[in-house]
Amino acid sequence: MISIKEIKDSVLHLLFPHVCAGCGSDILSESSVLCMRCIDAMPETNFELHAGNPVEKLFWGRIPLTTGTAQFYFTKESLMQHLMHQFKYKGNKELGLQLGRLMGEQLIKSGNYNADALVPLPLFPAKEKRRGYNQATILCKGMSEVMNIPVLDKVVTRPEHTETQTKKGRIERWKNVEGKFIVTDANAIQNKHLLLVDDVVTTGATLEACGMVLLNAENVKLSIAALCVSNR
Repeated sequence: MISIKEIKDSVLHLLFPHVCAGCGSDILSESSVLCMRCIDAMPETNFELHAGNPVEKLFWGRIPLTTGTAQFYFTKESLMQHLMHQFKYKGNKELGLQLGRLMGEQLIKSGNYNADALVPLPLFPAKEKRRGYNQATILCKGMSEVMNIPVLDKVVTRPEHTETQTKKGRIERWKNVEGKFIVTDANAIQNKHLLLVDDVVTTGATLEACGMVLLNAENVKLSIAALCVSNR
């Protein structure tokens, strides 16, 4: 005999299907929004394990970093592009939290990322209001769950609108974001090792501009972690 609970669960699954954000499979844990097949298929960089990795090299001569990494490779028409689209533009915050937890777990395993606090790269207010959230903050919340360090999402702001960086070169990107970040609470970050977090690192111009103002606070050390690295 089919129980009432089984009928109820079947109806709920029909109305609100719990499927993988990557491939649409319904073979996944209730506590996950990704199936194991998609998790295994995500293209890890393993940069967190190596000093002088490509993300750290990107900032050499530009900004003093303790460590730097990106968790996955981002390429067009890929699983990561699909997941990023779901996370950033389709409101899938649960996916963002899980991606953040995956980042945090790998950073802990590496033993190289002993930061005191997480700082999400800020969006300017109009863009965050339009989207409904800052994707970097969501990643930080997921990371915080496993790293057990606080998220400082009010210490730096981006009050001035900047043009999209997508089609700009490195120099143009830097000029577009130079001076566009403001530290609002220097006392909250002084004497701390901060891990600045963003979703994608490309030329690094935006992270560089934000990192520079954070380093102006007293005795701050800075590391950077991005979800993805792109060569676009």
